[in-house]
Amino acid sequence: MIDRANTQAIKTRPAEERDIAPLARLAGELGYPSTAEQVRERFAYSKAAPHQATFVAVIDGDAVIGWIHLSETHSLDTEPRAEITGLVVDSNHRSGGAGRLLVERGEEWARRRGLAVIGVRSNVIRERTRAFYERLGYTVTKTQRVFRKALE
Repeated sequence: MIDRANTQAIKTRPAEERDIAPLARLAGELGYPSTAEQVRERFAYSKAAPHQATFVAVIDGDAVIGWIHLSETHSLDTEPRAEITGLVVDSNHRSGGAGRLLVERGEEWARRRGLAVIGVRSNVIRERTRAFYERLGYTVTKTQRVFRKALE
């Protein structure tokens, strides 16, 4: 159970250049080891793209304990929607409300952009993640395989 009084100490704000090191560290916790330089390049692209946003959860003034990255997606087969392309909370701060606050911030971003739907993809092995999203009202709409090919 989330202690709502405790979540008041957690704030969310747009990610900034000064957050690069914790963004990179948390990407590693998510299972995607990244250097600060790699994240700096990705962040610069994302920050310049009007259809993307990154928010951080902070405590104790400005210590980053989580982040969410979102993208507005347009395709021929569906209406425009928001996608949560990454969400991670520091393992020492999970189940404390930061994830919920970040998702709420992402949903607010999507609504302000006039989007009616937000989605997220999660690996089937992440059972806690599935339960988390279901508690927030998300429903599983399909199961799929992901294919990739290196372009040379």
